[in-house]
Amino acid sequence: MKKFNLYSILFFLSLPFYALSQENVDQAMMKKIREEGLKNSKLMEIAFNLTDKSGNRLTNSEGYTRAANYAKETLTGWGIQNATIDPWGEFGKGWDLKKMYLAMTAPYYKPLLAWPKTWTAGTKGLKKGGLLVVALKDSASLESLRGSLKGKLIIIDQLDVYKQSFKPDAVRYTDEELAKMAAAEPPQARGARAYSGNSSRSALMGIAKLTSLLKAMAMKEGAVGMITTSLRNHDGTIFTQGGGSYKGTDPANFLDISMGIEDYNTLLRLAKSGTDVQMETEVKTKFQEKDLQGYNVIAEIPGTDPVLKNEVVMIGAHLDSWQSGTGATDNASGSSVMMEVMRILKAVGAQPKRTVRIGLWSGEEEGLLGSRGYVKKTFMDESGKPNAAHEKFSSYFNIDNGTGKIRGIYLQGNAACATIFTKWFEPFNDLGAKTITISNTGGTDHLSFDGVGLPGFQFIQDPIEYSTKTHHSNMDVYDHLIEDDLKQMAVIVAGFAYNAAQREAKLPRKEK
Repeated sequence: MKKFNLYSILFFLSLPFYALSQENVDQAMMKKIREEGLKNSKLMEIAFNLTDKSGNRLTNSEGYTRAANYAKETLTGWGIQNATIDPWGEFGKGWDLKKMYLAMTAPYYKPLLAWPKTWTAGTKGLKKGGLLVVALKDSASLESLRGSLKGKLIIIDQLDVYKQSFKPDAVRYTDEELAKMAAAEPPQARGARAYSGNSSRSALMGIAKLTSLLKAMAMKEGAVGMITTSLRNHDGTIFTQGGGSYKGTDPANFLDISMGIEDYNTLLRLAKSGTDVQMETEVKTKFQEKDLQGYNVIAEIPGTDPVLKNEVVMIGAHLDSWQSGTGATDNASGSSVMMEVMRILKAVGAQPKRTVRIGLWSGEEEGLLGSRGYVKKTFMDESGKPNAAHEKFSSYFNIDNGTGKIRGIYLQGNAACATIFTKWFEPFNDLGAKTITISNTGGTDHLSFDGVGLPGFQFIQDPIEYSTKTHHSNMDVYDHLIEDDLKQMAVIVAGFAYNAAQREAKLPRKEK
């Protein structure tokens, strides 16, 4: 038997009893949506085009442009209206990797799996040279290196011992975990907190500062680059992200190459033993500096009700990714689902009263930039206050937690939506989705809407291997997608979007 705390019981009992019975759900339409989404899905075709065919989708990269154009053209081909690649403001430079080669050539030959961090410079041809071990102790130790870095490939003296994991990479939420979410109490407002020193945090900040100083010195002296790793990089999985600034006026960053801990430790042990370790590498990178604007993909199914058609229900996901994989679970999965939702609604002949609009965002990986830019220009006036479009906005639903199926939804503190969503989930309870939690969740584009007082929601998804294997790694590729889970997601989101578009009133907003 599931256990709920007293607060949770009182919370749900305090909501209007008539809400569940009065929340009208078109069961015939829900059945059509299920049939179309589960039996005629185009999800894996969409995902293939966004991943294998487009490549990585770093914001303003060639791959992002390919994916954005595909999304626009495909949505238009389905009869979705007003599809556009929409500028949201200045982002910065695009960056593409054109060649990556790294090997140890002495004491023996060993090819190495590695990826440069984004917005870093290339090597300007094949470079050969010794491996230099650098201990990041203090600024004085860095000064002792001055004049010795030219032509060197740098490795930091930090040997992290590999430890086997006895936990599965892929998991689903248990009934107990979901019950705990459902029983959560409302998030408390955060007050100001006095800063208390944290020795480990201070140490990390100190290392980051020393690393920055080392890179500046190495670039000035003509070092080839540096190689780095982390405890997460093992068993062929390499997690890698940005290597510095991408602003249009900033120079290219010093070459920083991520590799697995096993190869890193091999090189470090050899070099520290006194063995002469020789390396060769060639990295080619390309910067796009002509157009610094960031772009989202926007399209819509216009509303049909004479009174409600100017009100908007939005669904969305971020289209951009990092560079080492093809961003399959982060977040071609979400983008594919949202495109499929629009296809389903058109295929079943939906005539939504309100306009249903899709947003595929760029710049999410750098701080929700695309969705924030869109919200700012669409729903706020020049003084930063809500405009008329803000008043006519109903709701936003987001997918951005991997390939795992939907198990419920985060209310983001919006208690008034609990009974509404409970009713909307009922046609899909047999698909495993029904958990409603008052809790907040962070890190996804729903925050751009929630942050300006608009109802924005992220669904609860089974974790699968998102944090352990695919999130921001070279393993984030098409093969790690789960087709049946994606179909379930698309069906549920289509149901939510349609219900939001049809109900008599917009979704309630959080009390201020």
